[in-house]
Amino acid sequence: MKDNTRPADIYLRFLSLAEALRGLPSLDPLEERILSLVARKVQEASRLSVRDIMAIDSLGSPATIHGRLKSMREKGWIELADTDDARRKQVALTSAALRHFDMLSTCMVQAAKTRIE
Repeated sequence: MKDNTRPADIYLRFLSLAEALRGLPSLDPLEERILSLVARKVQEASRLSVRDIMAIDSLGSPATIHGRLKSMREKGWIELADTDDARRKQVALTSAALRHFDMLSTCMVQAAKTRIE
């Protein structure tokens, strides 16, 4: 019988469990990067505006980022909140996106506890 307790096996088990999750429409790789960025800023209790995201060169051109943010809003992953400056919008996770991260966390814990058969 094969021993499947290497860290890589745990990660692969997590990926398998996470893939089974259904809920919000799927994201493309750039949208996933943006969502991770927003989630990390939420975790740090930092504010993140559309302008802040569009200024990150590694994510692509401002037009590309703007299109992805619009797509993510339509899919239900993020929402934009007003600030004191009507021209500046804060980016936040929706409650559905937070539930998705809760489910991913559950998958991660389960993968770490469960041996792959």
